[in-house]
Amino acid sequence: MKKTDCFKSYQLRTIGAAVATALFMSACASTPPASPAPTEQMAVSRAALNNASSAGGNEFAPLQFKSAMDKMEWAERAMGEKNYARARVLAEEAQVDAELAAAAARTAKAQKSADAVQEGNRVLQKELDRTITK
Repeated sequence: MKKTDCFKSYQLRTIGAAVATALFMSACASTPPASPAPTEQMAVSRAALNNASSAGGNEFAPLQFKSAMDKMEWAERAMGEKNYARARVLAEEAQVDAELAAAAARTAKAQKSADAVQEGNRVLQKELDRTITK
């Protein structure tokens, strides 16, 4: 075998290896990376649920609170199945529902307090009217 034939064969193998490497690298680059576990979002959602519970969401906004609890349960199930994209979406939805339940509970409590103050004012006005007419 001539020296030039050996050199050409070496060049072809080197070019072939370079092409194969380039194809492999481009295939790896086009595959989207696996999404990381949404542990931070899960923690934020749990905190929102605790906040809603403390605010009285279960009593004053039971539908929103139950929706948040259900979505959080589904998110935890999706985490266990390593379906991180679904877990993230469900955890975000649970957070929104929990924040809505907390806001609704605070609003209901504020309305209840305002009604009590208004009733107190009505009773005082009635007493005042009664003492003035004597």
